Amino acid sequence: MSRTSWLTAIACGLLAGCTLFAGPGNALLAPAAWAQNFGQRTVSGAVLDGNARPIVGATVFLKNQKTQAIRSYTSTAMGHFHFAQVDMSIDFDLWAEYNGKKSPVKVVSSWDDRKDFVTDLKIK
Repeated sequence: MSRTSWLTAIACGLLAGCTLFAGPGNALLAPAAWAQNFGQRTVSGAVLDGNARPIVGATVFLKNQKTQAIRSYTSTAMGHFHFAQVDMSIDFDLWAEYNGKKSPVKVVSSWDDRKDFVTDLKIK
């Protein structure tokens, strides 16, 4: 294969999101594999009121979008919550509730590659 052909094949592969495989005298373009997050992460943060003060005793929910299973945690004296061993390959919904009020739902996305997902949940 000529130098020009190789450069063209590489350019096409990069532009099309393909991977270049070279064989004797030829090139083959195949779709590139996108990275996937495997393993586990922690999800933590604090539950806060409208004035950014910690809420003690709020219930924080972590819902598996695939199985619909829900884990819960009661916020500590500083409003903190912590979930360990959260599967990185699955999306989760995260929210807090206290005295009949609910925070907006946040998504812990499988596309997010952080091993420690930290966020605050605000209840107004």
